[in-house]
Amino acid sequence: MQVAIIGGGWAGMAAAVQLSLSGHHPTVFEASRQLGGRARNLNLPNGTDADNGQHILIGAYADCLRLMRMVGADPEKALLRKPLAMRYADGSGLSFPNLPAPLDALIGIASASGWSLRERAALLGRAVRWRLQGFRCADTATVADLCTGLPGRLLDEFIEPLCVSALNLPAAQASGSIFLRVLHDALFAGTGGSHFLVPRCGLGDLFPVPAAQWLQSRGHAVHTASRVQELIPQGQQWLLRAANPTIVTALEQSRFDAVLLACPPHEAARLALLAAEDERLPARDGVHYQNWSQTAQALEHTAIATVYARTSHRLTAAMPWLALHPGESAPAQFVFDRGHLHTEDAAQQGLMAFVISDCRTDREALQQQVLEQARQQLGWQDIEAVQTVVEKRATFACTPAVERPEMELGHGLWACGDYIAGPYPATLEGAVRSGMAAADELVKADQS
Repeated sequence: MQVAIIGGGWAGMAAAVQLSLSGHHPTVFEASRQLGGRARNLNLPNGTDADNGQHILIGAYADCLRLMRMVGADPEKALLRKPLAMRYADGSGLSFPNLPAPLDALIGIASASGWSLRERAALLGRAVRWRLQGFRCADTATVADLCTGLPGRLLDEFIEPLCVSALNLPAAQASGSIFLRVLHDALFAGTGGSHFLVPRCGLGDLFPVPAAQWLQSRGHAVHTASRVQELIPQGQQWLLRAANPTIVTALEQSRFDAVLLACPPHEAARLALLAAEDERLPARDGVHYQNWSQTAQALEHTAIATVYARTSHRLTAAMPWLALHPGESAPAQFVFDRGHLHTEDAAQQGLMAFVISDCRTDREALQQQVLEQARQQLGWQDIEAVQTVVEKRATFACTPAVERPEMELGHGLWACGDYIAGPYPATLEGAVRSGMAAADELVKADQS
């Protein structure tokens, strides 16, 4: 099959690799000049390499790691691997030992610093209960519902930051069932699943760019700066109309057996609605496109921000990130010392990345609040902002019983992305798994 993939983010590139491995012919069209979508490379004003947001992976991201190796990337070198740690500046918090699961979690919780025996026992008891229940709960339950009765300190220093980091929503609003799925895969599914994996290179260089090189070496085209304006049904095939004049001529001669929408939900809905209006599309499919688009457009989104700042202070190489205490005017949950992640790059020394996983403040106010938070909680009086990056539609709001669109639209049109129906929140692993699953289902549908 000739398959057009609209979007060169992690989901789209994963789908392209999977299709190529299955013997088919993907062609990628990315609207931006860079691959990676919401996890891409970024240049700061002084020329320092960074990302459009400080990301973190975990050891349970099995498909991300497998695909990185498949396309020639080396996750052992490209990612700093450390056992899960949520330590604060005063030394309190917990860190897991490097032991097989679930011993690492049990010992880490039992030995948490600054927590009373009652608090540690309460968290261990709740974890055992969740496991006995098969890490399942009612679809309508929030994370706060799951944690009713736990001591306030556990909620503030463990549950809330873990929930906001994984689901990008506070515990009172986040889906309990998806939170439990993340906990299961991270803490109990296998040894090393809870490990933090922090990129040592740009996010684009971690997977999307090597994937593009791998695809091109196998004869597949990857077009950047190529926004697809319209999808036009041509019998059982599709014709694409694009804005980039360098590929217009080639597209006029190309017909695709299937199209995979790997772009953001609002853009996927736009393309689907335009296609639904075409009289050559079967009426039943047009109705389905409209229903699918309504579901995609109804998704609420949350913003994630990263404040890059410079200071003369350093974190330790043994623990190059710290948890922070968020509050009404202290929005950051974590700070990462990029100098320890990029040890050979002089420009990275003294560069800090403060992560705000549930951003609800305008850029200027947010930046000032984070700088003051660093002064108050870390004692860094000489800190200065470099750049603040706000991804306004970073993730869909992972609320209880949220309705997410399905991957198949009909008539050879499919969709993938972290927002598509599935068991995971809006993570890199969720995006990659969605891309691979869509590619597999597309191939099955063609064979049947």
